Amino acid sequence: MSLAEKILKQKKTAVSSLTLIPSGGGVFEVEVDGKLVFSKKAVGRFPDWSEIAPHVGA
Repeated sequence: MSLAEKILKQKKTAVSSLTLIPSGGGVFEVEVDGKLVFSKKAVGRFPDWSEIAPHVGA
């Protein structure tokens, strides 16, 4: 299950919108309300759900 699918499944009532923006060069960043909460480019790996979940919804 992709990260986007987990967000929508587990936080569906707390998410008003979700935007996926295709990119290249190994960039994978997660922003919540305009704030960067994870950057694959900075840490060199994809996030675990536990790193993203606290930032998404209530």
